Amino acid sequence: MSTGNALGEFLRARRELVRPEDVGLRAGGIRRVPGLRREEVAMLAGISADYYLRLEQGRDRTPSAQVLDSLADVLHLDEDAAAHLRELARPRSRRRPRPRAERVPASILQLVQTLTLPAFVQNKYMDVLAANSLAVALSPHLAPGTNRLRSLFTDPEAQRLHPDWEQGTAEVVAQLRAVIGVDTEDPRLAELIGELSLRSERFRRLWARHDIGRRRSATTRLIHPQVGELALHRDKLAVTGTDNLVVVVYHAAPGSSSAEALALLGSLITPELPTVDPIHH
Repeated sequence: MSTGNALGEFLRARRELVRPEDVGLRAGGIRRVPGLRREEVAMLAGISADYYLRLEQGRDRTPSAQVLDSLADVLHLDEDAAAHLRELARPRSRRRPRPRAERVPASILQLVQTLTLPAFVQNKYMDVLAANSLAVALSPHLAPGTNRLRSLFTDPEAQRLHPDWEQGTAEVVAQLRAVIGVDTEDPRLAELIGELSLRSERFRRLWARHDIGRRRSATTRLIHPQVGELALHRDKLAVTGTDNLVVVVYHAAPGSSSAEALALLGSLITPELPTVDPIHH
């Protein structure tokens, strides 16, 4: 999944997304690769072409803050992507931190099961560890034991459920990049990324873009087979003391047709739906 040169991979991927005309250059001539040439990035950033080449090749991994800011400007990085670039260039210990417990705290389980809104708990790999019955009724891909990434990219039913599937998949991959940060050597993550890269061309292309997204809130549209279309707000709440566990809650604007549809869905569910993934609890 990784060559051990995360900074160079990121620079190359983002360079290929910037068109010459985006930075005031003429796009004439034959270009063997998309986006900007290395020497063009170097010129615009005010550094030598040789130095920029060393950065992409991983022969220099500690550029100054000024160089990083210049590169972020040239590559049109937003705040999240620029912060990720700076993190990639920060010297790190060779020792991987000991992972914290992934067990869902009992109080969080109680909270999720008590909520009258669709709610679930996921880890940084987007495995669903716990969910209430309304979340499972909203989407089978939110059932405990499933992986949201795997479902979104490999299950045709997920594409039918999500009318904005292309936008949603782009956002979820960018969020994964943001959550894992510079920890690209995680074996479990490598296995998941390798599997999805083989099974989904869309995932493979999105992963290669190195997009970064840290949004905690968003609006999701769903086409539910029983209650029709819903437009739901999605909010993520971090679970302190855990290794990037979050509670995800869906809710509708009061008085809206989506709120009515969600209430109808709640009246249709059966109480015996699973709420906890026994593997992780």
